[in-house]
Amino acid sequence: MRIAMWSGPRNLSTAMMYAFAARGDCAAWDEPFYAPWLAATGSAHPMAAEIVAAHEGDPARVAARCAAPPPDGMAHHYMKHMPHHMLPSFPLDWVEGCVHAHLIRHPARVLASYAAKREAVTFEEIGYAQQAEFVARFPGPVIDSADIRRDPGGMLGRLCAEIGLDYTDRMLSWDAGPKPFDGVWATHWYGAVHRSTGFAEAEGPLPPVAPEHAEIHARALPIYEELCRQALGR
Repeated sequence: MRIAMWSGPRNLSTAMMYAFAARGDCAAWDEPFYAPWLAATGSAHPMAAEIVAAHEGDPARVAARCAAPPPDGMAHHYMKHMPHHMLPSFPLDWVEGCVHAHLIRHPARVLASYAAKREAVTFEEIGYAQQAEFVARFPGPVIDSADIRRDPGGMLGRLCAEIGLDYTDRMLSWDAGPKPFDGVWATHWYGAVHRSTGFAEAEGPLPPVAPEHAEIHARALPIYEELCRQALGR
């Protein structure tokens, strides 16, 4: 099975990738189109030059790998994708035969987490509009990161049932530290998840939205609320 998990940044997406990799039957690939997107857009992301140098930057070659059978003799291939990385010129024929799922998070939490790691925040780069489009184009279960943190086993069990995969409680824990499938950007973005050995506890109240993010939040919130109405368990 080839699993395309779509999410914006700071959506619990790395912990979800670690959970699927911990199964033992699932290869993991961290944001395959990040380097091609950076190369094409010139976006001034942290470590942009290192990312482009270290990872395949040709979207056609990345797409061919996405379309291939799972690597390393694994039964499944979990691909952590971000819709905003998929520029209109990038191939999408590789999605044929994939099982799709969509991970969401409240924009107040995303903005607080993203701004802690990156000074510039734009509506486009937190990906809500693109994710709504991809949910429509590539149907599959929608799951809220808050629900996973409240009940990791229950929600991962429901997600696995939706995509036709047997659930195992091996998905609930992993070893601390970097993983061999992390992108080189992990040193900037993955500090908290590298310290973890499983999903964090349920989140508390929503953080305040900074004044400079109010417009972005206002645009993202109705999109998130619509996606929530489609989420597992809602």
